[in-house]
Amino acid sequence: MNTNTPADHGRGPDHSAIRTLLEQSCAAWNRGDGTAYGEQFTADATDVTFAGTVYHGGQEIGRAHQALFDSFLKGTRLTVEIIDIRLYGPYTAVVITRGDVHKGRPKRLGKLATYTVVRGEDGRWRIAAVQKTQRKRLMEAFSFRLQPATRPAAQ
Repeated sequence: MNTNTPADHGRGPDHSAIRTLLEQSCAAWNRGDGTAYGEQFTADATDVTFAGTVYHGGQEIGRAHQALFDSFLKGTRLTVEIIDIRLYGPYTAVVITRGDVHKGRPKRLGKLATYTVVRGEDGRWRIAAVQKTQRKRLMEAFSFRLQPATRPAAQ
């Protein structure tokens, strides 16, 4: 996981704790440990997969992912690169990442994810919601070429 990005510049203990949360999430995935993966989420979390499946709650997210780790996702690794961390008060942050699930080395980090993370009463950051999207580079390039005003300023 690349957690030292220009977007967040390692700012302060909250940024560090949020990076650690995503590192722990990746580590649980990479071990194939659904229980530990689910523990990174709040009890009422929402996980919207890039396929459009919606899971609710850390326990369900962990249970479903264990079934995936034992079958379709067996031996896969999750790579996540943080693009941006934005704090909205002391208890909420939005994190934008790019990443992918792979065996061996990732060819391209082709998925984007938006995480809403919250600090609980115990002081620990957890994932309250995540929405994953498969990046469509060809469609994006076509759109930018036909309508240049659609290109994001940050690109």
